Amino acid sequence: MTPDTPTPRRTLLLALAALALSPAHLHAQPQPFDHGHAAWTALLKKHVVVLGGGKASQLRYAGMAADRAALKAYTDTLSAVPKAAFDGWTAPQQMAFLINAYNAFTVELILTRYPKLESIKDLGSLLSSPWKPKFIALLGGKVSLDDIEHEMLRARGRYDDPRVHFAVNCASIGCPALREEAFVPERLGAQLDEQAARFLSDRSRNRYNPASGQLEVSKIFDWFGDDFKRGHQGIASLPAFLARHADRLADTPADRERVRGQQVPISHLDYDWKLNDAR
Repeated sequence: MTPDTPTPRRTLLLALAALALSPAHLHAQPQPFDHGHAAWTALLKKHVVVLGGGKASQLRYAGMAADRAALKAYTDTLSAVPKAAFDGWTAPQQMAFLINAYNAFTVELILTRYPKLESIKDLGSLLSSPWKPKFIALLGGKVSLDDIEHEMLRARGRYDDPRVHFAVNCASIGCPALREEAFVPERLGAQLDEQAARFLSDRSRNRYNPASGQLEVSKIFDWFGDDFKRGHQGIASLPAFLARHADRLADTPADRERVRGQQVPISHLDYDWKLNDAR
């Protein structure tokens, strides 16, 4: 072997150097964001327990804890999205992203103390809210769960879609079901409609009471009643929204007509903050 003959080691080094300087390497593009949220769907299908034919659900937090690396890998993909990219997405892509982010980071928050808690409120105190800490890396900054829900999803003039209240899950029994799949842009409208129908069909949380002549509904409609006045799908009031779901809220034809007539008094049920844990 002459001195000019490359050794195997030198050949490998030259090949690596050529790869590092190649145009393909210099201009490599990051992987596109998965708007199908397949990794989140895989976790949800594995750990969500659907109850009452879909009216409610619980989550196996112990199973999520065992799969925490997979959960972090998914939330890392959310955190990696630049704001400029998000701003260029369609409204359904943005909404699905934010709803899934809220739900996934809520699970992560619960896991920071699980199983030593009975409610998400155990992560707060009289002076602090578990929804306020800015622990979430998202769109180039640090945000809280409240920021995602109130400053992004509920921001006036942005989406103005009250159905988000049936999609975001606060890890509590009183909350609408954590869906057993991710929200995805191409089916978002149908998914949100189904979430609303499921929740309003649950008589433990929403119902017409013939004895009192009142609609007894979730506190969600008390806290966020104004969101149902923004004209989404032609609905300009909470009674009008509930009227569209009369068949789910009442049993007899006469009671359903009363709900549709929008003259029924509305009262609000106590909210169950116990953890939605399928222990």
